[in-house]
Amino acid sequence: MAGFVVQKYGGSSLVDARAIKAVAGRIAARRRTGDRVVAVVSAMGDHTDELTALALEVNDRPDRRELDVLLSTGELVSCTLTTMALNALGEPAKSLAGWQAGIQTTSRFGRAQISGIDVSSIHRELGQGNIVIIAGFQGIAPGQEITTLGRGGSDTTAVAVAAALGADRCEIYTDVDGIYTADPRFVPAASKLEEIGFEEMLEMASHGAKMQPRAVELAMVYNVPTYVASSFTDAPGTLIHEGADMTDEKHVGEVRKRVRGIVTDTGFAKITILGVPDRPGLAARVFEPLSAADVSVDEIVMNAGQDAFTDFTFTVRDSDLERALEVVEPLTGEMGGRGTVSAGGLGKVSIVGTGMRDEPGYASRMFGALAEHGINIELITTSEIRITCIVAEHHLGDAARALHAVFELG
Repeated sequence: MAGFVVQKYGGSSLVDARAIKAVAGRIAARRRTGDRVVAVVSAMGDHTDELTALALEVNDRPDRRELDVLLSTGELVSCTLTTMALNALGEPAKSLAGWQAGIQTTSRFGRAQISGIDVSSIHRELGQGNIVIIAGFQGIAPGQEITTLGRGGSDTTAVAVAAALGADRCEIYTDVDGIYTADPRFVPAASKLEEIGFEEMLEMASHGAKMQPRAVELAMVYNVPTYVASSFTDAPGTLIHEGADMTDEKHVGEVRKRVRGIVTDTGFAKITILGVPDRPGLAARVFEPLSAADVSVDEIVMNAGQDAFTDFTFTVRDSDLERALEVVEPLTGEMGGRGTVSAGGLGKVSIVGTGMRDEPGYASRMFGALAEHGINIELITTSEIRITCIVAEHHLGDAARALHAVFELG
């Protein structure tokens, strides 16, 4: 029976005319199986980075609204070219910008979130027999403002469109052929997962795996099975779906009690505020102005108060460190703190697995493996199914290989 699928193609799959023709061929082949197809595309290759660099040449602090309008054009180029390539193959297709596809967003330029989708125009084009090609990464906010969704926004567009249309599944095609137990660039012995549950994938995506966390979150909320595979080969990929979290692939019928993957992420800095009076509202007083300055805070650790004073540490992206310090340093003095210290060049290494939830010993094995390799831990944070260590960025490769081996993921 014919199905209904939403596909997404990343920029690495659309680098030039030849690549666009190859993507069009894949979309056409899927259509010829009888499936209805909607495809979401990213900008070609590094086009978004090139447009950003061009904007900075013109103005080193470009207005965020104007930058969003500029960056949205990248997806329009690949969207229309992919449609033209499909037409050349004899396939009826129609391109839609984000606003034409009914993608409504919040008003935060550069990091907007999808607030709703009016799918009437997509249904109209499908009803006329067209393959629909949608420009990812963008939408329209109140006041008819063009917005972009931030890094990985086309993944989010694809999953959100699949959910709104009630598609059978979303397929994300990129330059990797699935989700691995670790980054193969760090761990050559990493193995590809046939399937993974939404909960584990959300933790992995939030801590460095190559997928947009918001996309995984939407897939989990709306139960959209999501398939990640390569656009360059026909190798099987990884299916992200409900109910896969506790399945043991090696021992069918048994509950899995092990780590699922090792995740790494680079480009972090930490800031510690020292000796501030421990009063109610302390955290809000720090993090509200950081939010107003558009600084995203990642991990947060607050020490237990001692003698009515406390220290707390948080991490930000390296690129946000200077802006964060401009906010925090004067604020620390106003609060009566002893000062701030900061350090850049940090990375995160995490172990993730629902099998950790009720089993002791994972933390000790992780810390022991890192200690054996002389890797100092700067900060530790946890969730029910994750343990994250902040370490020097240049140690990430050694850390990932050590943990991959100790948890027997090869």
